[in-house]
Amino acid sequence: MILDRFRLEGKNALVVGAARGIGKAYAQALAEAGANVVIGDILKNEAQKTADELAKTTGRKVISIYVDVRDTSSVKKMFDEYLQEMGELNIAVNNAGIATNAPAEELTEEMWDELMAINLRGIFLCCREEGQIMIKQGKGGAIINTASMSARIVNYPQKQAHYNASKAGVVMLTKALAVEWAEYNIRVNAISPGYTLTEMNLRPEVEKLHPHWIERTPMKRLADPEDMMGAVVFLASETASFITGHELVIDGGFTLW
Repeated sequence: MILDRFRLEGKNALVVGAARGIGKAYAQALAEAGANVVIGDILKNEAQKTADELAKTTGRKVISIYVDVRDTSSVKKMFDEYLQEMGELNIAVNNAGIATNAPAEELTEEMWDELMAINLRGIFLCCREEGQIMIKQGKGGAIINTASMSARIVNYPQKQAHYNASKAGVVMLTKALAVEWAEYNIRVNAISPGYTLTEMNLRPEVEKLHPHWIERTPMKRLADPEDMMGAVVFLASETASFITGHELVIDGGFTLW
């Protein structure tokens, strides 16, 4: 049965950056599909609260582990703790990211480095550990990175050259790793959300941009985090067993015109 191929019973998943927003929706979707889930996040208290909530509502094993993806030692420590708790890594979702705005002529090196350290370097550090673990296990696996439709467009009116560059980097990193790790049956794909109603985009200084974003979106609304749930289950499941290096854009048609 085709629906059985979407089920994730017996699988263990890690979702980095899942205390809230899109990452929380990813974790919920994977747990509802049957996977046990570890939430890795720098927001320690929020991550624990989310883990407790999802464990209660889904009946799956859901725990949280602290991680700062900017710090190599913190990333390695997270994976050590993950393996102690779960034993095996089958699905990894790398979602940690930030967005800041600044005109390019005013963009400091510190602002550039901080965003890149989280959005791109952090994704690489997690992918590297995940690849090493999955290769050693010899059972394949699924890695899913969160990019953004901003990898394909220049955002306006907000000015964020560094953010766009970081997300374009995530897409190309995803494609490169997909080719390198295909021989191990490790599938590496990306989800690129459009403008989504997360805590980050509900800040007052950002919320004033919503009418402009909605006007530019053919479906005339912003995404809810729940709109990403089906995509992460699909890419993590056996249904996508021959899909790798793909960027799945979920933007209500924004990038089509």
